Amino acid sequence: MAKMKKKAGLIFFTTPGIGHLGSSLELAQLLINRHNHLSITIICMKLPHAPYSDAYLRSITASQPQIQAIDLPHVEPPPKELLNRSIPHYIWTLLQILKPQVKATVQNILSSSQSNPVIGLVIDVFCSPIIDVGNDLGIPSYLFMPSNVGFLSLMLSLQKRQVGDVFCDSDSKWLIPGFPDPFPSSVMPDAVFNKEGGYAAYYNLAQRFQDSKGIIVNTFSELEQYAIDALCEGQIQTPSIYAVGPLINLKGHPNPNLDHAQHDRILKWLDEQPDSSVVFLCFGSRGSFDPPQTREIAQALQRSGVRFLWTMRTSPTTTKNEERTLPEGFLEWTEGRGMLCDWAPQVEVLAHKAIGGFVSHCGWNSILESLWFGVPILTW
Repeated sequence: MAKMKKKAGLIFFTTPGIGHLGSSLELAQLLINRHNHLSITIICMKLPHAPYSDAYLRSITASQPQIQAIDLPHVEPPPKELLNRSIPHYIWTLLQILKPQVKATVQNILSSSQSNPVIGLVIDVFCSPIIDVGNDLGIPSYLFMPSNVGFLSLMLSLQKRQVGDVFCDSDSKWLIPGFPDPFPSSVMPDAVFNKEGGYAAYYNLAQRFQDSKGIIVNTFSELEQYAIDALCEGQIQTPSIYAVGPLINLKGHPNPNLDHAQHDRILKWLDEQPDSSVVFLCFGSRGSFDPPQTREIAQALQRSGVRFLWTMRTSPTTTKNEERTLPEGFLEWTEGRGMLCDWAPQVEVLAHKAIGGFVSHCGWNSILESLWFGVPILTW
């Protein structure tokens, strides 16, 4: 008879951004499905701009008894003005406030008679200071990168710079281990140019990567072989790298504000279109444009004559009245040829036979989903 494995527990600490939380929960379910002796506790920090995290967590814990979620005690968050200036700096500041509460919460889990022995912490890379909790309590800490090895290489490269050495536009190109060609600064994350704490937050987060036992990455070797080989060959100092992707929720992420009638209208409209004829435009959960940019996109669609489905989120600082934002006559021209919506079930849309192309901000989840369904991407 095969020897039964002892029960064991993992604790995940993640941010509530849907790209981070969604991938973390997919990893948790993957581990549970492959190792039924595991139980996983999710601790998710709260952020003002992540309204869907609670609903998403509830949907997972309701269907998976081996996964539970625990809320941290309430703390006074940093000023919201800090969030507007730099999200990474806001998260870094909040983590310093949360660290004692995280430690106390983990201690309660360890002392609970109903808990399985905790064998590790799995921490979002943007929460790397939480490694201190694992060190204090004698628990191995692993980092989880919901993005790709290329971005991990960029973060690791910051270890060779100085905390005040903010990038500027004059830095035309930069050699990064894991990239086959010099990397133009124009396509780097905005935070590396941010002098109000964004760059410093990235830098400080990256300094802690070496303190982890390993880094788990949502990628696979066939997609990023060059970058993975570069790190494994020691071109830059790094803990062990574990490629576990692609982690994709093929059912899509739950939306508590889902308009079921709109969902059905979108899919019905796609059913009526010819195969591979529709361009899907979606720019991520935070992808909104001011009226001038919105009008430019609309004019491009009108001139191209293509069929389209456009998830259009207006900027919070502007009107939500489409007729005031779009060029005159655009809504009449698009009737039957295009559809506008403020939300679309991205996974179902990309899987639909009518979709022939995807205009995307190229967040990592969008890239993986598009590759999965074989939809060509036009990078925004």
